[in-house]
Amino acid sequence: MVSLPKFFTDLKPEFQALPPEAEELLHDGAFAAALEQAAADAGRSREEVSKEAVGYLREMAASQSDALGRRWRQFGDWFLRAYDVWVDEDQIAALKDLDRRYSLGLAFSHRSYLDGFVVPNVLSSRRFSPTYTFGGANLDLPGIGSIASRTGVIFIRRKSTDIPVYRLTLRHYISHMVRSKRNMAWSIEGGRTRTGKLRPPVHGILKYLTDAVESKGSPDVMVVPISIVYDQLHELEKMTKEARGDQKTPENFRWLVQFARQQRSRLGRAYMSVGEPFSLRDRFHELLEQDLTAAQAVERIALDVSHRLNRATPVTVTAIVSLAMLGADRALTFDEVLDTVEPLADYIGKRRWPVAGAANLRDRVTIRRALHELVSSGVLVCYEGGTEPVWGIGPDQHLVAAFYRNTAIHILVERAIGEITLLAAAESGGEGDVSEAAWQEAKRLRDLLKFEFFFPGRNQFEDELRTELGILSTGANDGFNATEARTLLRTARPHLAHLVLRPFLDAYHVVADRLAAAGDSPVNSDDLLTEALHVGHQWQLQRRVASAESVSLELYKTALLLATHRGLLNDEPGVGVRRQQFADEIAETIRRTEVIATLEREARQPSAEATS
Repeated sequence: MVSLPKFFTDLKPEFQALPPEAEELLHDGAFAAALEQAAADAGRSREEVSKEAVGYLREMAASQSDALGRRWRQFGDWFLRAYDVWVDEDQIAALKDLDRRYSLGLAFSHRSYLDGFVVPNVLSSRRFSPTYTFGGANLDLPGIGSIASRTGVIFIRRKSTDIPVYRLTLRHYISHMVRSKRNMAWSIEGGRTRTGKLRPPVHGILKYLTDAVESKGSPDVMVVPISIVYDQLHELEKMTKEARGDQKTPENFRWLVQFARQQRSRLGRAYMSVGEPFSLRDRFHELLEQDLTAAQAVERIALDVSHRLNRATPVTVTAIVSLAMLGADRALTFDEVLDTVEPLADYIGKRRWPVAGAANLRDRVTIRRALHELVSSGVLVCYEGGTEPVWGIGPDQHLVAAFYRNTAIHILVERAIGEITLLAAAESGGEGDVSEAAWQEAKRLRDLLKFEFFFPGRNQFEDELRTELGILSTGANDGFNATEARTLLRTARPHLAHLVLRPFLDAYHVVADRLAAAGDSPVNSDDLLTEALHVGHQWQLQRRVASAESVSLELYKTALLLATHRGLLNDEPGVGVRRQQFADEIAETIRRTEVIATLEREARQPSAEATS
């Protein structure tokens, strides 16, 4: 066995309990040299910094015990008992082939605490190489955490900016795992989404993986996006309360017991889908050749993962039914639900988006079952005392329904933007080609919503919009005048802008209105968010926002991020004018969604008259 670097020798009692791979890291000359340099830079002794690093290794390092692993997988299956977990076995077979040749970086979407069980359990049951899963240190609960760390769970701190030795230790530990050809899984979002759609990616683990593959003699890592989506989730009640301003419940043993008890009630299926894998080393070098810095390249790779996650995420029946109910925001008969769902099903078929479980969105039985399941969980209510049953969103359930809708919203955003661009072109007037006005409007909307949705690069974004116009009408890509733009928009089915974009725009409008009201005065972010919650609730009561789902701290935070990006929180003369322009821009966009909503009502009127 290789002897330890000298300044680790006296520390040996400190790391005797370390997992084997962590102890192996202490024999790594590069790690020893990095710690020595860190000690010199900080003006500390090598022994002090080394002891600190060993403590962090004991905190984060994981091992794989066959006996404990079997028990832990059984524990995970018990936690997942509310669901049947569905996977595409063809996707798994292709992934198994990669597993034989590469270290896999499994970047999964994060909608539930259950995600950390889904990925390793699915792969282990199909005899993949052991998977090491990164989890937040907040889940390192007494007793449970020590067992989890012996089954491949690596607990890491979410905030380590002020702990340079911790970050150095984690970077070298991940590099050692790559050299050992270990599979590693982590949430690219860093934490659970509170809205149902993907959160902006965090770069920490991805950066360390990139550093690892760039190390001399290190093998490549194949990055694999893993989408996990559920028909329904038990934990949404607490998440939506947080979106209304409540404090997050701390994770402790009592919380764990309550969470486990919730899973006794069946809630349908969980779907795990494999996105398009790519070589981390090849993609990194490709971006460097485009004159990007290493940090910029990692950021682009993180966005690549997010795009591929969205493309791999299937549409659930729950998402489509929730979209229909939120769009109406009133009780609907079964035929009225179908009237919204059927054109959506046609559109999804034309775009060839995957549907969870290969469900038939045109099947009446499938839609009726989804309605009943949403009633059973309290998201919808059904009234049967009249001439026919009607379904509506339950009290305080708008954010829950919005969460389910948002799991599929990424497939509808470009279409919704396309409708508004057509309206802008139609309203521009004139007999000449107005397609350029449409593209300018599309770019404006992309910029307005860039912190809310993941958009491809500008060229690809324009290509996707042309695809949308091609679905609406052959020849639209070759240019159109204002009259043709209006005809295209009027005959389009379905109209989606009011269903997809209005909730976000309404939330943005609340924040923009409060900013404009402040004039040139300084604004405190926390105070602004608190005021937005109060004013948003007022606007909801006044019906100045279309739906209660817009009263959400999560949406207000994104609006604030956009305002900050535009310099609207700066304390400078004239900022009040720009704040008002921001509010006016959003108000005008909302007006256009209202026009499109009117077109949709007019399009449905003939079928309503036929029914009567």
